[in-house]
Amino acid sequence: MSVVRSVHARSWRLLVFRGALAVAFGLIAVLWPHITIGALVIAFGAFVLADGIFALLSAAFAGGDDRGWTALAGLAGIGAGTATFVWPQVTAVALLWIIAVWAIITGVAAMVAGVVLRRYIVGESLLIVAGALSVALGVVLMVSPSRGALAVVYVVGGYALIAGVVLIWLGTRLRRLE
Repeated sequence: MSVVRSVHARSWRLLVFRGALAVAFGLIAVLWPHITIGALVIAFGAFVLADGIFALLSAAFAGGDDRGWTALAGLAGIGAGTATFVWPQVTAVALLWIIAVWAIITGVAAMVAGVVLRRYIVGESLLIVAGALSVALGVVLMVSPSRGALAVVYVVGGYALIAGVVLIWLGTRLRRLE
């Protein structure tokens, strides 16, 4: 087994945990869409902060060709999460911009990881698709940030559900390489 396959396989639990976090956040957003923007700020901040920490841990322990991209995604999550807690009075538009930037950076990182993993697993195209959806979400939020907080809750919740399922799926696929 190659070194890259081995280190990615060892980090499968972190991917599954990140996926579970995303699914939990997505369910909260979709099931309770009328939560206040303050609660959304707190939930989003906690989600991206935790996701960023686990992405950094994954980069530190996994290694491989996409290590830098995974670390960048982790730093983006930590930065976005920290910003939401440092400035809790953030407006809906500002939160949308934070989400948009985070979605674009993590989407690009996911697409790069999918291309790198193409050499080692079958079905990595789902990670590339999830990354493309993330980038598309970020672009849409930047183009029309005033579409409404409720619509954003559904979009972000749906994205988190899809991304979470993809991360869980990828983690279970990598577990087989361990």
